[in-house]
Amino acid sequence: MHLLRHTALASVMFLACGLAAAQSYPPPQNVVALSSSAELEVTKDLLTVTLNATRDGAEAAGVQAALKQVLDAALNEAKKSALPGAMEVRTGNFSLYPRYSRDGRISGWQGNAELVLEGKDTQRVAQTAGKLQGMNITNVGYSLSRELREKHEAAVTAEAIKKYQAKAADVARQFGFSGYTLREVAVQASEPGFTPMPRMMSMAKGAAEAADAALPVEPGKGTITVNVNGTVALR
Repeated sequence: MHLLRHTALASVMFLACGLAAAQSYPPPQNVVALSSSAELEVTKDLLTVTLNATRDGAEAAGVQAALKQVLDAALNEAKKSALPGAMEVRTGNFSLYPRYSRDGRISGWQGNAELVLEGKDTQRVAQTAGKLQGMNITNVGYSLSRELREKHEAAVTAEAIKKYQAKAADVARQFGFSGYTLREVAVQASEPGFTPMPRMMSMAKGAAEAADAALPVEPGKGTITVNVNGTVALR
């Protein structure tokens, strides 16, 4: 019984303290939510080319060996032109899966292997992609490198913040206040995504074709955008 009384008393005291705290901190007044943004259009500088090889056969081991052979040959050839900061070479997806007949039994195997070339030396990447034998070019696209994005992002951020400050000052003036105080603010930068070529390009090269024919590419534009969102208290 005494325990129940103490518990009830503690609950009442806690509720009283909460009401007192709420009364001592009235809801904010003259608060306005604002947003601003700034953007800069730049030429994308990072070229990514994906090459793919497909093989099929009756046995999984045979398909896997065939894929490994063509991938090793292309990888060794591409590495001859690789250069840090200019062109990186890496393997992509390597998959092997069965094919089924009408009665649900495995009738064979098919596999795919990918090789990815990526770099800011677009001529080097295009030239290398054009001379790799045994693989098809299945995807080509441009993006913005981290270095170029960081180079411009600070200036775009500063412009977005200046716009936010000017908007806050203007809103305060129009409402008859002399200024404002920042309450909370969030600054977020969005980067351009991967831009594929207008159509998917597949270039299966035979022995009679020129092995060093460069892949035709043209970089596109990307927009670096910074958004500022928050609230200000007019004073």
